[in-house]
Amino acid sequence: MQMIADLHSHTLCATHAFQTLQEMATAAHEIGYYALAITDHAPAMPDAPHIWHFANGNALPRVVQGVAMLYGAEVNVMDTKGGLDLSQSQLAVQDWVVASIHSPCVPGVLTRKEANRIWLAIAENPYVDCIGHSEQENYRYDYDLVTKAFAQNHKVVELNAGSFAVRKDGIPNMRKLLAACLENGCHIAVDSDAHSAWRLQTALQPLYSLLEELSFPEELIVNATKENLVQELKLHGRRCAEEIGGILL
Repeated sequence: MQMIADLHSHTLCATHAFQTLQEMATAAHEIGYYALAITDHAPAMPDAPHIWHFANGNALPRVVQGVAMLYGAEVNVMDTKGGLDLSQSQLAVQDWVVASIHSPCVPGVLTRKEANRIWLAIAENPYVDCIGHSEQENYRYDYDLVTKAFAQNHKVVELNAGSFAVRKDGIPNMRKLLAACLENGCHIAVDSDAHSAWRLQTALQPLYSLLEELSFPEELIVNATKENLVQELKLHGRRCAEEIGGILL
């Protein structure tokens, strides 16, 4: 199994990552990716880039090292009402938005009711594309209930390889979350959440094993084919969809 893109990656614009955008694109090209989303942490994370970073995509080329680039953000959930740390107008101009819960922004443990409330609210947000590493045990939610809402609102649920390194408590939940996505027809993305070129190139194998175990269908994996990715961007109304489609197809 081989993805054609990674839709969650980071650059040294945050100091806990290690590579430049050029280096990440080079690494993506070397492993045969056709596209790469740069989704640096939004401003509420302690070492995130300045908010101007997320309004300056026009300063960057659409293709780097032969790889079609999507410039977006990993936004932070800020409260149990699904509030995020970028405004709706700022989210609207991104190519790809991943919404995630991080402990510096939502400390402690959420109740099942609180976690459900967060993700059901985010399911209604038209400018969130993907739900990031939501299998964490501290933020456990009702997978069946919420993935139905995600599917209805065209939210992509992420399988995050970074969890095998830094969020191991959530690994047992991945299988249950993936099974709920399969049951409810919810699209997924298979992502590295790479903070280095090495992770971009090496992190996905445990996720491939999980997909094969559940015989998860390619048509529900947005970064499994170029056609799937372009169609997903169009479905989300992303302004880059036609341009990315022209490059990939």
